[in-house]
Amino acid sequence: MIKYIERTRAYYSEQGYPAYQWASNNIIPFAAMQKPLSECRVVLITTAAPYRKGLSDQGPGAPLNGAAKFYNVYTVPVTPCPDLRIAHVAYDRKHCKADDSNTWLPLTALHHACRKKVFANLAGELIGVPTNRSQRVTLTQDAPKTLEYVQALQADVALLVPNCPVCHQSVSLIARYLEEHEIPTVVMGCARDIVENVGVPRFWWSDFPLGHAAGKPHDSNSQAATLAGALQLFTTAQVAATTVQSPQMWSNNDDWKQDFMNIENLNAEHIERLKGEHEKTRAMKKRG
Repeated sequence: MIKYIERTRAYYSEQGYPAYQWASNNIIPFAAMQKPLSECRVVLITTAAPYRKGLSDQGPGAPLNGAAKFYNVYTVPVTPCPDLRIAHVAYDRKHCKADDSNTWLPLTALHHACRKKVFANLAGELIGVPTNRSQRVTLTQDAPKTLEYVQALQADVALLVPNCPVCHQSVSLIARYLEEHEIPTVVMGCARDIVENVGVPRFWWSDFPLGHAAGKPHDSNSQAATLAGALQLFTTAQVAATTVQSPQMWSNNDDWKQDFMNIENLNAEHIERLKGEHEKTRAMKKRG
């Protein structure tokens, strides 16, 4: 398991950033299911961003594109499948090509599961939530707005799918808020330490590179199995803090786990370049 909290702290510390305080909770809310999943309406909650023209590269393999970030909770119809992308967040760009949106937006698998009557129906719109380093903003602004949309869509349960490290924290905080308001949730993600540190009722963990919370790319069987495991948690989880690991393996070895934001892999020249980029960013903020 990658220790994302330790990994990101070390990575950004070398750039001159102060240590980020990740959210941590010991008490975890738990909303019990009020009816079988087969009778429930499911709403999908994502941290993916709507594609917008004129904001530089947002396609597969694009570098981190801060201009593509969004800052307010949004909704968009699930049919036809919306063009949502993850260029704005720090997913694992070495091991995620980002050329199959089904790995972060499980709409195809959800529609298929609905046709099989695993659940009653899918909400007509999905909900997009910002990736916000400010936990206060997430809890006081984004979480209440998300609840408002969940209720307006008349959803019984919510499936939350994050991408980057901070995404995992944001959706976990929102999952807790929904649970406190009697909406059962499942977080389907890859960063186990962050999700469990925040403390959520139900977590389906795929030990995959970030960007693949919904399954392996171009592998419909992997994507269907990932969703099936996550949906099953609505029924099988009886207590808070239930984490179930997907039986799927990313590869025959764990070498890929050594790459993401690993300061040990960077030489002195690279670290100095990161520091220089950070100083430029700070100078721009001061001028602004």
